[in-house]
Amino acid sequence: MEAIRMRDAMDASVIRGAGDKEEASTKGKYVFECFDKNGKLKWKDTIDNVVTTLGKNTALDAFLAGSAYSATGPFMGLISSIGYTGVPVAADTMASHATWFEVDATPHFPTVAARLTTNGNWAAAAAGAKSLTTPVSFSIITNGGTLKGAFLVFGTGAVATLGSTAGVLLSAGVFTGGDKVVSAGDTVQVSYTLTLT
Repeated sequence: MEAIRMRDAMDASVIRGAGDKEEASTKGKYVFECFDKNGKLKWKDTIDNVVTTLGKNTALDAFLAGSAYSATGPFMGLISSIGYTGVPVAADTMASHATWFEVDATPHFPTVAARLTTNGNWAAAAAGAKSLTTPVSFSIITNGGTLKGAFLVFGTGAVATLGSTAGVLLSAGVFTGGDKVVSAGDTVQVSYTLTLT
């Protein structure tokens, strides 16, 4: 009978897929175009935004543990330059984002009527990305002003009402090319793509 030495038994190991590693990151991009009341392009810019921690967690819960899940929203809103003190961060929520404010009638100009729904406006996901099929269009009414960026809110409680703190902040970001001025009568078209890489 052959005896197995204890040291030989303890040193044996199996290594599978050494060096293989799977990682995922989430990123989003807004693309803006602003047209004047005559339809002439005034400016174009992009936002590479932060995807919030709460937004990622809510999405993962829906992906992996959701039951008969249907999306509430998402709704897109715009960020005003008034009161702005710093870029959105991953810890921001709809109820707590101390460094930026949504546009509303006053004092955070410019003025728009409401957040815009993106529900039903998404192309099928491809190559790890999901994009709006057509841009949403904000009409600048009554008061012009300066825009800093945009955000998306979804989930339970999310509504089109300006200033609502309900729902889950999915993403928020500011323009790469600096603040953008808009005037009453302008139309701001915004596209969005969310990518998992």
